[in-house]
Amino acid sequence: MQWGMANRLAQLIQADGHALFLPVDHGYFQGPTRKLEVPRQTIEPLLPYADALFITRGVLRSSVDPDHAKPVILRVSGGTSMVGKDLANEGLTTSIEEALRLNASAVGISIFVGSDYEKETLLNLARLVDEGERYGIPVMAVTAVGREMEKRDARYLALACRIAAELGARVVKTYWCPNFEKVVIGCPVPVVMAGGPQVNTELEVFEFVHDGLEKGSIGVNLGRNIWQNDFPVAMIKAIRALVHQKATPKEAQEIYDSEKGKEKKRS
Repeated sequence: MQWGMANRLAQLIQADGHALFLPVDHGYFQGPTRKLEVPRQTIEPLLPYADALFITRGVLRSSVDPDHAKPVILRVSGGTSMVGKDLANEGLTTSIEEALRLNASAVGISIFVGSDYEKETLLNLARLVDEGERYGIPVMAVTAVGREMEKRDARYLALACRIAAELGARVVKTYWCPNFEKVVIGCPVPVVMAGGPQVNTELEVFEFVHDGLEKGSIGVNLGRNIWQNDFPVAMIKAIRALVHQKATPKEAQEIYDSEKGKEKKRS
């Protein structure tokens, strides 16, 4: 592996082999998402506990100070919105030269396997990998499902992750699901969890994150489960303990409860 590629991956995946990525790119298709209406206010208190930000160039420039930044995974696909016909009809929105100008450690792109635009999104990934490899920038593929949440099963996600790896993605972001080991074992590059089923308690989040880590994921790329929580700093600290300190779900809950109390006092 060329030095630049290896160095960028080392910025993202920590010395223990794990990673906590914080995605704040939701506005590229959702607009001012709840609790991400003012990105800077959401990002700043969470930044110290993230290993990298997954972010668009516009929000990076406007809402993250360059002298206090973490490694950046630059979102480079888009072109559709929640009010459009099909979220899968994405294209490349940002050049590799722009990623270099912004000193990105990686670039990220969605693929929509099984959709009407499967071929287009997979070819987008292939072209982006060609460009990334030329300049030593790793590509993270996101196995997006659009509005079709029923696709979050092991058979489908294993298929999508393997195709992403076959096309050259260096990291794959996918959803947690039951039998998650079947997803990871078939993917020869690192897998990070984007999230899981809708749950009602923090403990349930800790449980699926812990399960995914036990079954081979190197970490998480969790956004709304963190910054839409009423106590986001407490939540990211608890998730970080799961990822980097091998905490159990019960220990993560104890960290969350303790930190939640501190947040309440500060507010």
